[in-house]
Amino acid sequence: MRRIMIADGSDVVRKVGKRILSGLDYLVLEASNSLEALVRCEAELPNVVIVDSTMDGALELIGNIRMLPKGETVRIFYCVVEADLKKMMMGKRAGADDFLLKPFDRKILTSVFANLSIAA
Repeated sequence: MRRIMIADGSDVVRKVGKRILSGLDYLVLEASNSLEALVRCEAELPNVVIVDSTMDGALELIGNIRMLPKGETVRIFYCVVEADLKKMMMGKRAGADDFLLKPFDRKILTSVFANLSIAA
């Protein structure tokens, strides 16, 4: 089973994301801040990480994940509230692979992550 982490300060976002992604056969981990996310990644690296761009230390978290052993294999999605090109480029420079627009819903998560789950 593929492992995915949702690193977001919002309990509601994590809860909704977990419910949807669990239904797509992911084992969903949650982190409410960057430090908690990094500690969990150090313990057991997930296959995919969703990082909220408004979370303190989000860009540093992405860079730190990339520096972990096998950190280059993690698929990192930088979650932005709007298509802010400057913020998206900062995420890309930090090491994000792709972006998600927030708020996400079942349709968005299913279209993005169902294909990743099948490819695994």
